[in-house]
Amino acid sequence: MSQQTGYLRFIRENLPFLGTGVLLSFLSSFGQTFFIAIFGGELREAYELSNGDWGLIYMVGTAASAVVMVFAGGLADHFRVRTLGIVVVLALASACLFMAFNTVAALLPFMIFALRFTGQGMTTHMSTVAMSRWFVATRGRALAVAAFGFMIGEATLPLTMVWLKTMIDWRTLWVCFAGFCVLACFVLYRLLRLERTPQSMADAPQATGMGGKHWTRADALRHPLFWAMVPAVMSFSGFGTAFWFHQVHFAEVKGWSHLALVSVFPLGTLALSLSTIGYGWAIDRFGATRLLPIYLIPLILAFILHWYAPSLWWTALAVVLMGTAGGGQATLLNACWAEFYGTRHIGSIKAAAAALMVLGSAIGPGLSGWLIDAGVGFEVQQLGYAAIFAFAALILIIPTRAARQALAGFA
Repeated sequence: MSQQTGYLRFIRENLPFLGTGVLLSFLSSFGQTFFIAIFGGELREAYELSNGDWGLIYMVGTAASAVVMVFAGGLADHFRVRTLGIVVVLALASACLFMAFNTVAALLPFMIFALRFTGQGMTTHMSTVAMSRWFVATRGRALAVAAFGFMIGEATLPLTMVWLKTMIDWRTLWVCFAGFCVLACFVLYRLLRLERTPQSMADAPQATGMGGKHWTRADALRHPLFWAMVPAVMSFSGFGTAFWFHQVHFAEVKGWSHLALVSVFPLGTLALSLSTIGYGWAIDRFGATRLLPIYLIPLILAFILHWYAPSLWWTALAVVLMGTAGGGQATLLNACWAEFYGTRHIGSIKAAAAALMVLGSAIGPGLSGWLIDAGVGFEVQQLGYAAIFAFAALILIIPTRAARQALAGFA
């Protein structure tokens, strides 16, 4: 059976569960940087903010959501997705209404917190935890399919929103987003009529991690492998977010129009799609542990090219490389938590990792903006980011080798 046929059969046989993952990851778009940044101009104008003010508010709100994620993410170990997922999506709808009706500048950090926590944080968390728990032998493919929800949002929403803003007031659009979230709750409920019970509440066998053990979050946090993965988790979300957040400034520095720069982004989305499929197959074939140290290599090259880029085509190549690495970020890290530490407590362990990812996405835009104001050119910063990616990849080599040995002994 060909890889393509195997994927299609896998999707057909598990459509309700995979559809849940796709829908949740698509809904996370409303709290993602690429989406909120579309309305940055309107927000700065409405609240009379400078670029620095807006960046600081975004950083504070996002950092707060990372802290809360540590505690809230563990709820996924105790409640069905049909229950907790719907509560989270309704909270996301409320956050969209907060964005639509708020007129007080002092409440902006709370507004960003609400969007980032329910959108980028919990909605994404519910999708990846569900895929990691519901699927074992086909976990990589399940995570890959679920990630397509985010890719669909990234590919379609920016241009659609820019077009709609020419006809509809931006606040009205956010009311529509809230309504869409409410409708999605009915779809989620229908998809999960026969939901598999969370493994922490079931008698069914659960996948163990290293040493044949069911790792708790406390156990994982005391293990050196978890902390060896922290630079990879935080650097991708931090500096990838910084690039998208400061894309207008980057275009100005390079002497290109913003429209010209945005025009190459679909190439990255295409690369992300293909890479996600490839990584999903490779995880099931070779195991996540073997692939972990190499997935950051395209990012090293991408950010060197962002620094160099004498023409737009060089940046286009860099964006393609970012998309290639993004396929690993979307599937590989999530598969690793389950492979290393088992699935009994995957919700709380993944919550700690998600909090670090969100924290990275808070630090990246704020740090890069501060460096720009301090006179360190954004294009020069790309070299520093490339060096950090190289460091993050290198420190994974020895710990993942030890993890493979620990897993092999209990295969």
